[in-house]
Amino acid sequence: MTFPAVRPRRLRMRDALRRAVAETRLHPSQLVLPVFVVDGEGVRNPIGSMPGHFQLSVDQVTLLAKEAESVGVGGMLFFGVPAHKDETGSSAWAPAGPVPRAIAAVADAAPELVRWADVCLCEYTSHGHCGPVRGGVVDNDASLPLLARAAVTYAEAGAEVVAPSDMMDGRVAAIRAELDRAGFHDAVICSYAVKYASAYYGPFRDAAGSAPAFGDRRTHQMDPPNVREALREALLDVEEGADMVMVKPAGPYLDVVRAVAEVSPVPVAAYQVSGELALIEAAGERGWVDRDRVVMESLVGIARAGADVVLTYFALDAARLLEGSR
Repeated sequence: MTFPAVRPRRLRMRDALRRAVAETRLHPSQLVLPVFVVDGEGVRNPIGSMPGHFQLSVDQVTLLAKEAESVGVGGMLFFGVPAHKDETGSSAWAPAGPVPRAIAAVADAAPELVRWADVCLCEYTSHGHCGPVRGGVVDNDASLPLLARAAVTYAEAGAEVVAPSDMMDGRVAAIRAELDRAGFHDAVICSYAVKYASAYYGPFRDAAGSAPAFGDRRTHQMDPPNVREALREALLDVEEGADMVMVKPAGPYLDVVRAVAEVSPVPVAAYQVSGELALIEAAGERGWVDRDRVVMESLVGIARAGADVVLTYFALDAARLLEGSR
């Protein structure tokens, strides 16, 4: 049977009908809001390259967490911006650091939010690399116990998900072993299994103060042309004990999100990164696109590609827009 008996437009005639037959459904509970935590009180430092986002002290993070919880956002991901940096990134596992304090505060103030802690050393090292440097290169094996120590510190503070973003070989197994040794058998590991060496991270490095002092991260982050390597990385992390795997960035790598989702036995997350935020905000501010519609279209696209969880700086706005569309 063909036209004129068959008319696909019949299912598009009004909003309620389109919603009823939607093949991809996005819910605020799938969204995770990244935040940048600093020492101090009453601190809201604007991030110039990330409009609407700030470096926040713990008291301000708590207010934001309550707001996120009230609109149904699923979780909050914490990045630390420490006052002290050194060669090994020792502030990453300081119990009184900004991230452990923020985790504990949010656990009290907004208990329905899932608490995610990024695990990496780049924000904490004086050279901006993801682990100790030997001969101008990150020392993979020397980084593993440090990353594991940081993960345990975050779990002790109340993190429910630890998310290693360093891309060191073997770090999932090292973190799982230390979490279990410390009694945190139920702590979830969401590995940044597929993290590309992307130019889309620029604004984040402004926010976190994590730009490398020399060189780049292409010896450990993935090369953008590769997909088979992404599947290998994801499956290796699952074998080591990852409970979820992540693809980062999201928008330019939707084919990778789909490929990983098709083979992964665990849930798949995708991170809509700071550069994706900056592009949408810049075009929206100039009136070149309908900002809110592009936000929602981009997030639905990530979910449609196969992401079960989406980490996005638009989480609050998207949750409100989703509520308004019901």
